[in-house]
Amino acid sequence: MTDIDTELRVSKIQNGTVIDHVTGGEALHVLSIIGIDGSGGETVSVGINVPSDRLGRKDIVKVEGRELSQSEVDVLSLIAPDATINIIREYEVTEKQCVERPEEVTGVLECPNPNCITNAGEPVDTRFEVLSDGVRCEYCDTIIREDLTEHIKS
Repeated sequence: MTDIDTELRVSKIQNGTVIDHVTGGEALHVLSIIGIDGSGGETVSVGINVPSDRLGRKDIVKVEGRELSQSEVDVLSLIAPDATINIIREYEVTEKQCVERPEEVTGVLECPNPNCITNAGEPVDTRFEVLSDGVRCEYCDTIIREDLTEHIKS
């Protein structure tokens, strides 16, 4: 009789980013934040609702050949405040950081207010103050509390 392997195994990546400790069920939002929709040819591994001692359930996203920008990490922190970012080089973790909620995010979200100056064709980057329960546009004071991923600039 053979032993049954009950361990979930996902292969290591050579170079790229592992986003761990993402709130369970949020992995697809993470992919949206970093602009991955499957059409770009990136190699991505996703674990959704995997058991976690720390969170109960967590998601994990591995992206081969890509490191996140600070603005992507800032927005990621809004939907996955417990996430850790691991930079992988030659199969080894070379950098590890916990995300931190910034005081503001610039240029990565779109203001939903059609009358906001950021939507008037002016050369102005959006800028949002991070609140405890959402973000506030610093130009028109519009507050976004619902799904932030709907407002990510494409």
